[in-house]
Amino acid sequence: MASSILSDCSSCATSRLLPLRRALHPPPPRFRPSPAPAPSLTRPLSASPTPLPLLPRARRMAALSAAAAAASSADPATALADASAKIIDGKLVAKQIRDEVGVEIARMKEATGVVPGLAVILVGSRKDSQTYVRNKKKACEAVGIKSYEVNLPEDCSEYEVIKNIATFNEDPSVHGILVQLPLPRHMNDENILNAVSIEKDVDGFHPLNIGRLAMQGRDPFFVPCTPKGCMELLHRYGVEIKGKRAVVIGRSNIVGMPAALLLQKANATVSIVHSQTKNPEEITRQADIIIAAVGVANLVRGSWIKPGAAIIDVGINPVDDPSSPRGYRLVGDVCYEEASKVAGAITPVPGGVGPMTIAMLLSNTLESAKRIHNFK
Repeated sequence: MASSILSDCSSCATSRLLPLRRALHPPPPRFRPSPAPAPSLTRPLSASPTPLPLLPRARRMAALSAAAAAASSADPATALADASAKIIDGKLVAKQIRDEVGVEIARMKEATGVVPGLAVILVGSRKDSQTYVRNKKKACEAVGIKSYEVNLPEDCSEYEVIKNIATFNEDPSVHGILVQLPLPRHMNDENILNAVSIEKDVDGFHPLNIGRLAMQGRDPFFVPCTPKGCMELLHRYGVEIKGKRAVVIGRSNIVGMPAALLLQKANATVSIVHSQTKNPEEITRQADIIIAAVGVANLVRGSWIKPGAAIIDVGINPVDDPSSPRGYRLVGDVCYEEASKVAGAITPVPGGVGPMTIAMLLSNTLESAKRIHNFK
């Protein structure tokens, strides 16, 4: 049964996930008062982003006869040629956002002399984490954000990490702090993430930020980057959210849960499909908007999708592909070959949500600097 293979994590953020037992049984957070008001979530990222037009929605559901193995090995180029859904181009939108951030940083620097600063703490020598940190550093340099980086050995103590966080908390030139996950097993992720000042929590993982996101009439200082990127894609492509039915597949702390809260704040009627959900296909088929963040390759088939639905596929999963030089290729949680014939709009994998995550990190860092220095 499909529900038995659903997992509760976002594969695109695999290296940043908290251990499952801590996610299910977190220790009580140590809250600190917030001295400054949080920004309103009703304001768009830019003053007047131009919605990107959607192509007409699919008029009929194509016959779906391919087996899962055939879908995994299908030629992406052929699928793109046959697709009737509008492609939601994350690369294009991410570039627009980076350009907007760069313009605002230049304006702020000229008016105040302040340059936004982002500090990244990396513990250990995982290759994937090193790659993520390197990419973030390059993105910061491209838009004019100053990067600070601390590299600590795998066997360092939790105290050493928290001490570095405390230093950045007090540094006025640092406006955002990011602790690269996963951390070594001997460390308590909750203790370390909670040590980051809420005013500099550009990852949006502090319990106060998540709590404010969940409450009516409250806005967080920062929204987690990947869910924020999903919403930005919907907004910039003119996808109507208010009054629509939305299904989020996956309930991780990193993507699924905050994505559901954001859709709810945008006045969608939201359902969450997770590992214990019965009849996930039936529930998903009712959705006008689907955000899939579960970490199972090609889980969501064409038969799961309501004709004309908008699909944001957060998943990024390797599948065997002997024709690829690497021996594998990347696919999402949604079977693109089938879904693109049914949906009205869909993100590709790769090139959809992935580029948006770092773009949102840059946006959050700029937002933090503007708020700290009261720059409008």
